[in-house]
Amino acid sequence: MPKDNSIKSVLIIGSGPIVIGQACEFDYAGSQASRSLKEEGIEVVLINSNPATIMTDKVTADHIYLKPLTKQSIREILETHNIDAVLPTMGGQTALNLAMDCEKAGIWSRYNVKMIGVNTDAIETTEDREQFRLRMKELGAGVCKGKTAKSFLEGKEIAQEIGFPLVIRPSYTLGGTGGGFVNEQKDFDKALTHGLHASPVHEVLVEQSILGWKEFELELLRDNVGNVIIICSIENFDPMGIHTGDSITVAPALTLSDTAYQNMRNMAIKCMNGIGHFAGGCNIQFSINPNNEDDLIVIEINPRVSRSSALASKATGYPIAKIAAKLAIGYNLDELKNQITKTTSAFFEPTIDYVIVKVPRWNFDKFKGSDRHLGLTMKSVGEAMGIGRNFQEALQKACQSLEINRNGLGADGKELKDQATLLDSLEHPGWNRLFHIYDSFKLGMPFKTIHKLTKIDPWFLRQIEELVELEKEIATNTLTDFSKEMMLEAKQKGFADRQIAYMLGCLESEVAKKRKEFDINRVFKLVDSCAAEFEASTPYYYSTFDEETESVVTDKKKIVVLGSGPNRIGQGIEFDYCCVHGVLAAKEAGYETIMINCNPETVSTDFDISDKLYFEPVFWEHIFDIIEHEKPEGVIVQLGGQTALKLSEKLERHGIKIIGTSYKSLDLAEDRGRFSTLLKELEIPYPKFGVLEEADQVAELSKELGFPLLVRPSYVLGGQSMKIVINEDELEQHVVNILREIPGNKVLLDHFLDQAIEAEADAISDGEESYIIGIMEHIEPAGIHSGDSNAVLPPFDLSDNVIKQIEDYTKRIAKAMNVIGLINIQFAVKDEIVYVIEANPRASRTVPFIAKSYREPYVNYATKVMLGDKKLKDFNFNPHKEGYAIKIPVFSFEKFVNVNKELGPEMKSTGEAIYFIDDLEDEFFTKVYSERNLYLSK
Repeated sequence: MPKDNSIKSVLIIGSGPIVIGQACEFDYAGSQASRSLKEEGIEVVLINSNPATIMTDKVTADHIYLKPLTKQSIREILETHNIDAVLPTMGGQTALNLAMDCEKAGIWSRYNVKMIGVNTDAIETTEDREQFRLRMKELGAGVCKGKTAKSFLEGKEIAQEIGFPLVIRPSYTLGGTGGGFVNEQKDFDKALTHGLHASPVHEVLVEQSILGWKEFELELLRDNVGNVIIICSIENFDPMGIHTGDSITVAPALTLSDTAYQNMRNMAIKCMNGIGHFAGGCNIQFSINPNNEDDLIVIEINPRVSRSSALASKATGYPIAKIAAKLAIGYNLDELKNQITKTTSAFFEPTIDYVIVKVPRWNFDKFKGSDRHLGLTMKSVGEAMGIGRNFQEALQKACQSLEINRNGLGADGKELKDQATLLDSLEHPGWNRLFHIYDSFKLGMPFKTIHKLTKIDPWFLRQIEELVELEKEIATNTLTDFSKEMMLEAKQKGFADRQIAYMLGCLESEVAKKRKEFDINRVFKLVDSCAAEFEASTPYYYSTFDEETESVVTDKKKIVVLGSGPNRIGQGIEFDYCCVHGVLAAKEAGYETIMINCNPETVSTDFDISDKLYFEPVFWEHIFDIIEHEKPEGVIVQLGGQTALKLSEKLERHGIKIIGTSYKSLDLAEDRGRFSTLLKELEIPYPKFGVLEEADQVAELSKELGFPLLVRPSYVLGGQSMKIVINEDELEQHVVNILREIPGNKVLLDHFLDQAIEAEADAISDGEESYIIGIMEHIEPAGIHSGDSNAVLPPFDLSDNVIKQIEDYTKRIAKAMNVIGLINIQFAVKDEIVYVIEANPRASRTVPFIAKSYREPYVNYATKVMLGDKKLKDFNFNPHKEGYAIKIPVFSFEKFVNVNKELGPEMKSTGEAIYFIDDLEDEFFTKVYSERNLYLSK
C-alpha cells in the first residue's frame, strides 16, 4: 500500500529535557523521523522543550515549537496549523503520556487529528500493568505471577498471597523509577509506598521475583498489512535484577540456542499483533530460565521507539526510526528500500558478522551519598558502544570508550585485590562489577564462585577469564621477546597498545612501533546489515585486526570531527548538536567529513550525517590509526567538549593540524597560572588565585588568598570535584581527595567572590574580530555551577556599564588568545566590577541554547571560520531578539535515595529546558529572582 496521501502535515512530540531513563536516543529518533517525513513532502511540525537537540533545529523540521510539553501547548499548535496526524512514538514515555492525556481530553478528535505509529489500545495495554498481564495470558505468553495494587492495603494483600521474594513495578513511569526487588517482608512497606508515589496513576504491579534469570530484548517493525520483521536481538550480560538501561548488553544474542530464539521470535510477533493494530516500531523484553529454555516470560512491551532502538539501529545499520515513520504514513516494508544497500528491500531481517557491546556510563560521583548498587531503577546517564569481530574485542572497545581513567578491561594496574570487597561486589552489583569480575579471576577466585554470585551466563564469564589468562601470559614477556603471534592475539581480543605496554613494562609508543614492525595494522570494516551478502553503499565503519580494509580513501580534502563520547553530566547532548552542525558546515565548505564517535544514542552517529562515520572509541590509538588511514587536512576538537579537547596535546605532538584555535591557546585557558598572567597583562580583573601540586602548600596559600576559597582541579568537566571551602581543615581534606582521585593534577584555588552575580558570554572569533552571540545572566548567585543555574538571555538587570565591560573583556581575551572559532567566558559581577572567572576557547553547553533563542546557526558560522572558509565580515548576523529566554536546569535526583540535592560549584543537572517570556513580570521568573535577592540581602 502506498503512503496515505491524506496526511499532509504531521506533529512530532519530543521527549523534553534529558533525564535519566530518557536521553539522547530520542533526539536521534525524532530527528531521523522528521527527515524521513520531509522526504515524502510532508510538513513536519515539532514540539519539544529541549534547546540542546538537533531535532529542535530548523534543519530538521518545518516548524519548531520550543514550548512546555503540555496539553495547552498542543492546543496552541493545533489552532495555528492544520495538522492531519500526530506521531507520539519518537519522544519516549513523555510523548506517549502527553498523547494519551490529549486523547482523554478529546483534543485529537476535536481538531480531527489521527494518531499514527501506535494506537491508544496498545498504549493502554502495555502501560497498565494489570491489562498487560491479562492480555499476555490470553495470548498464551508466560508472565510472572502477580496483581496490580492501587492502594497500600491492596499491595499488602497481594504480597501475602504471592510470597517473597517479589518485585514492585509502578505503572506509567520512566526508567524503572520507583521499582525494585523486595527479598524480605520487613522491607516491603517502604518499597510499596515508594512505588505507589512514583506512579502518576498511583498503581503498581506486585509480582513474583525471577531474579537471576537471563534477559533479552527484540526490536520489531510492523507494517499496515501485518508484515513483521525482527531488526535485532539483544542479550543482557547481566541477569534479571538490573534495569536494562544499566546492564551491559550484547547484540546479537550470543547464548541462545536456535530453538529458543525461534520461540522468542514467534512469541514477539504474536504479542505485537495481540496488543493492537498499528504500523511502527516495538521493543519487547523477555526473560528465560537459565535451567530451562522453554520457560519464557514476557517482561514488558514498549509500543514505540525505545532506548534500545537507537542501539539496535547503530548495531545493524537499519534506520528503525526512519522506516517506522514511513510505515506510520502508510507505506509497507516491501515498498521501501534498504538504506544500507540502496538496492534491496527494507523487508528483511539484518544479519551481522560482528559483535556489539554496550556498556553504560554512570555519574555516581555527582550524587554524593547515593546508593551505588544497581537494581530496577535506572541510574546510568549515558552509554558507549564497541563493535568488534568477537565479544572480547567489542567489550574492550566499549570499556575504552567510557572515559573513566581506564585503558580498557584490566591490564592497567588499577585492579581491586581485596577478596571480601570483591565477593560483595559480585553478589551486589554496582557500576564497576564488570571490572571486579576481571579482578576476581586475576586474584584466582574459582569460576564456580563467580558464577554463583553473579548468575552471569558461563559463556560470558569464560570470555573474561580468557582475557585474564592472556594478560598473565603476556606479562611473562618483555618487549624484545614478545612474539608476533601473541601481539596479534592480544590485538584481536581488543587489548589497547597502552594495556600491552603495561603488561610488558614499556611505553605505549614502543608497543605501537613493535606492532607496525610486525605489520599488524588496524583495518576498517563496513557495517552493512547483511554480512556482506549484498554490496553496501553506506560509509559506516568499525576497526578490527584482519587482512582486508573496506574503507576506501578518496583524494578529496577531508576534515575529521571528534565526537564527545558517552553522555554524562557536564557533557551531554549539546556537544553532539555542535558536532552535527560542524559536520554540516564542513560539507557546505566542500570538505569530505569524517565523524569519530562511540555513542549509539546520538544524531552524530547516524550513518547519513557525515560522509564517513567511524564508530570507534574517542581514544588516542583508534583516532591516530584513522587519521593515518584517511590523511585529513586537520581535526576539529573544539566541538566535542572536554573529550575531544583532551586529545589536542597528542595531536599537536604528532604534527596533526588542529582546525581553528591552536593547542597553545587551548592549553593556555586550562593553565590557570598562565591565563591569569594574560589577564594581568590585559589589565582585566580576576579573583586572586593560586596553584597547588601537593597538600603541604595549603596553609601558606590560603593565608595569602583568604577564605572563602573555590577549589578545583585542572582539565575537568562539569565542575568535577569543585567545592567552596571556608577554613584550612576543609581545604586540606578536599585537596588531598582531589590529588588521590586525579593523580598528577594541579589544584586551583580562587578567592571566592561571595554575594556576586554570575554572567557568561559566548562569542565567535576569527583571530582578529569577535562577534558576541549572546550574554546570559544567571538568576542564582555565584557559587552555583553555570549548568545548574537558571539563566536568562539577554541579561535582565545588569547595568550598561557592566555589559560594556563584559563585551570589552570578551573581545580582548579572544584576540589575545588568538581564538579562531568559539569561546565562552564566565564572569562574576560585584559592586559594578566584572571579574573573569574562566575562559573556554571551545563550544560551550550554552551555544545551542543561544542559537535556538536567536534562531541563528552559530556553530555553522564558527566552523566555517575555523576552516578559514569565511571571516566574520562575510556573515549577515540577524538574531531574532524578542523578549527573554530562560534556561531551566533539570535534575534526576528521584533516581537516588538519600542523595545530597544541595547545589554548588559541581554540576548535577542531567538536562535543560527552554522557556520564553515576553517580559520580566512572568510568574516563574519573579519567583526565582526573588529567591536570589533574598540570598544576596542576607
